[in-house]
Amino acid sequence: MASSQDAWYLSLLGLAEYFRTSSPPMIKHCIQCLQAVFNFKPPQRVEARTHLQLGNILLTHTKNIDLAKNHLEQAWMLSQSISSFDDVKFEAASILADLLEQQNQIAASKPILRKAIELSQHNVYWHCRLIFQLAQIHAIEKDYTLASSLLGVGVDYAHLSNAYYTRILFVLSKGMLLLIDKKHQEVQPVLTQAGHLIETWTGAAYQREYLKVYFLVLQVCHYLMAGQVKGVKPYLKQLQQSIQAIMQTEDVFTGLSQGDMFLWMPKEHLYVLVYLLTVMHSMQAGYMEKAQKYTDKALMHIEKLKSRNFYILLISTPLSCVIVLDNKPILSVFQLMLLEHIIMCRLVMGNKTQALQEISSAASLCRQNSKLLETHGAQLHTLLGLYSMSMDCMEEAKNQFLAALNTSHERELWTFANLNLAIVYLRGKREIEFNALFDRINPENLPSQSHSLKAAAYYVQGLQAFFQTRYNEAKRYLRETLKMANAEDLNRLTSGSLVLLGHIFLSLGNSRESMNMVTPAMQLASKIPDVHVQIWASAILKDLHRICGDSARENEAYQRHVTFSQMLMQDHFQASQMPEHSLIRWTQGNLPELPSSVATNTSSGLAAAMGLMRS
Repeated sequence: MASSQDAWYLSLLGLAEYFRTSSPPMIKHCIQCLQAVFNFKPPQRVEARTHLQLGNILLTHTKNIDLAKNHLEQAWMLSQSISSFDDVKFEAASILADLLEQQNQIAASKPILRKAIELSQHNVYWHCRLIFQLAQIHAIEKDYTLASSLLGVGVDYAHLSNAYYTRILFVLSKGMLLLIDKKHQEVQPVLTQAGHLIETWTGAAYQREYLKVYFLVLQVCHYLMAGQVKGVKPYLKQLQQSIQAIMQTEDVFTGLSQGDMFLWMPKEHLYVLVYLLTVMHSMQAGYMEKAQKYTDKALMHIEKLKSRNFYILLISTPLSCVIVLDNKPILSVFQLMLLEHIIMCRLVMGNKTQALQEISSAASLCRQNSKLLETHGAQLHTLLGLYSMSMDCMEEAKNQFLAALNTSHERELWTFANLNLAIVYLRGKREIEFNALFDRINPENLPSQSHSLKAAAYYVQGLQAFFQTRYNEAKRYLRETLKMANAEDLNRLTSGSLVLLGHIFLSLGNSRESMNMVTPAMQLASKIPDVHVQIWASAILKDLHRICGDSARENEAYQRHVTFSQMLMQDHFQASQMPEHSLIRWTQGNLPELPSSVATNTSSGLAAAMGLMRS
């Protein structure tokens, strides 16, 4: 009788697998077969495995999440007491914890993972994977200290288990958490340790190159977060070379240890990430056309990857990558970050119409994914604030920056928004509001440790002194900006400071010194290109050539000024007529649905000041 019963449920399992693997899959029949297995009261092992199979299939192919969770809970409960049943036991725990996390039931997911970690100490692969997963949950909760401590446990465990590749992954992931937590002084020793382990690596060449890419990504991020655009160049170049080497190699992981079967993220995603970091560097350094070129390439690559619809296996995804069932969510994050940077490039180059279209694309991504709106809403408000400034809509710009400040606790974004808000107040002669903001943008005690933001803060102080005709004080602040900008190749701040210094010297009647400032400012602005500095500089050059009696060059500067002005006015009008322009009035709640859509007086140069804070 028992053997007959075994035959029944084994036949049902076989039939369920046949339906699952049919083309197209016959999921309803598969589920019916698996559910029928329970009617034969199968052994506990079979019952637990069947619950796990049903949970997985319901998660993957249906919207019945509650039933899927119920089966996963049954699989986890039944399998805990079964010895030598690791694949079912720990897969059930991992998937159930991940599902609970997605349902914002993090408090319920953590005990499951802690218990699974306790039970898995004999299994290197599962123990490491579960540590990564629990550390990620603590990181999501911003409990970086506990997450880092867990990763430290993983470092020691992987070392004792001879899982040397995974040991380095744990070290690098710890470094990444320290970067996220802005503990810059603690990051470098961790990265130095990781770098030494990678240099002395004697395992597979592909694994070494992969670890090197992860290490270089963190180094590049470390420098960019510190605003050290010049210092990052050698690491960025190495990263670009390493990703090319990886792209030409098969993804073969043949570590000696079963615990060495992890990936941070697939190489196709790393390829997009390297493009993104290159765009970020180009934007900060003031190479707008280069940023545009790599943004276009990255966005094309993202579209190809989305159309392929391949899957990232959860078993190969540690802490450092968002755990997802397919490739689209993390690619959407990359796409949104690329749009954020290219929008700033468009505004610098005076292309408000295209910037607005891309703001609309970014808003569309956020509208489709509430988590993206939650994590990038402040950035979207900041972009709308920058666009509003470029359109001379100062009240809307103020509201957008205030909305960004209300929705973000990131020091760099907070400082960036405050600096731009300060320029809005200066341009509107709102001295009371500016003075209330002053302590938050004082370069001597700036919340951000970024070199570039500190340089920008000195620029804002120089701009304030200029508006108040305190020219000597303005020159002192702007020279400090120049010194810091030149040290790290911050070309936009350099050109902006030079043209403002030129304006100050012209106001003081020192035409020779003004020419010495404005001429290199114009050359650098043309190279970037920064249309706002160009139009400002051309206006000053026109006046300087008139003073010198050089009518030919005066006329040349005048014609250049007219060309830039007409281009900006035409673009300004087109942008103002687009339905997306109404986004500047969105300051809270859900993003509004929009229908699809197929002249500032700059002779004084002051309107161009609004563009200098986008680096």
